[in-house]
Amino acid sequence: MNLGNLGFTELMMILIIVLVLFGARRVPEIGASIGKGIREFKKNISDADREIREPFRETRSADRLSAGEATNIRRDEEEARPEPKRLI
Repeated sequence: MNLGNLGFTELMMILIIVLVLFGARRVPEIGASIGKGIREFKKNISDADREIREPFRETRSADRLSAGEATNIRRDEEEARPEPKRLI
């Protein structure tokens, strides 16, 4: 898929079609949700990459804590992440 061949006219036609299909109110919402999705994807990729490169860092810090403290920290981390909003 080569997107380098799209000119100004083609991009304007795509924009007009999107405006007609979704309306002027929904386009900013769709753009914002796509941006959030891309940011979340990049964050998850970097987290997975960090876990692969440094697998022992988390296990060492969890070993130093008692079992009760480690579960409390994990529970706090899970509660801090909000559920992503779903598009209808």
